Amino acid sequence: RGFVYDSRNNLQMRGLVVLLISKAAGPSTAELSFQHNMVSGIYSSQRSLAEITELIHTAFLVHRGIVNIGELKSCDGPLKDMQFGNKMAVLSGDFLLANACTSLAQLQNTKVVELISSAIGDLVQGIYYENSKSSEENCLTDDIGISTWKEQVFLSHSALLAKSCQAAMELAKHSAEIQDVAFQYGKHMSMSHKLHLDLQPFVKESSSETMAFSLNSAPAVLHQEFLGREAWIKQIRELQEAIKAGKGVTSAIDLCRCHGNRALAALERFPPSEARAALANIVYAVTRFP
Repeated sequence: RGFVYDSRNNLQMRGLVVLLISKAAGPSTAELSFQHNMVSGIYSSQRSLAEITELIHTAFLVHRGIVNIGELKSCDGPLKDMQFGNKMAVLSGDFLLANACTSLAQLQNTKVVELISSAIGDLVQGIYYENSKSSEENCLTDDIGISTWKEQVFLSHSALLAKSCQAAMELAKHSAEIQDVAFQYGKHMSMSHKLHLDLQPFVKESSSETMAFSLNSAPAVLHQEFLGREAWIKQIRELQEAIKAGKGVTSAIDLCRCHGNRALAALERFPPSEARAALANIVYAVTRFP
């Protein structure tokens, strides 16, 4: 329940975006005869899709909570409790995914099933990559570069929202062009959101102590690109201050705003409305820095 209702972690954001973009796009000309099925400008199938998106996201959050028993220490708690917790996490996540898949089938739209299924596949691939990195020595990153970082972040953070936005347009029988616009908004807004999260340890000035950060975060990856691999390795021990002083943070902020601008450009294809303004405000929120 904490996973689902903890508003501080924006866990309902994906379903909300699906509903907002459905409302912003409105019905297509092909669906004008079915407008009586709409409530507040949104089809019931699109509401179901928003719930499915949240279910899938929550299921993967639960699965990500599984701990590596081999790395546990005695202060972490009794081993039997942790083993039981792992089993419950697997079963709970699987239960949520099963419910999502059942609801997905009830939409009776082959393309939507294909889109959301591929998004689940992308999530699995992205999380597998994250886990394979976290199990390695934690002091150095691979020499991946920002383009590889973008590919990996799309899989683990952007694919579900981007494809859900596209699926919402498919349910309203919008054209392939409008579906692509929705996909682009979902992709670039969620990329901006991830960049915003990555930047927090480097842009927050009020924090009394140093915030933990990932060596695979965008500022670190960009800093490594500017600095060069050898010099990067020498700076590891004083890394956070070095990244703050280098070009990585400013470049990550620029990249965040770039994705935000691309998300806003996609929104221009929709008619002005409160829903469109709300979607724009989400972008403004994740591209604003002190």
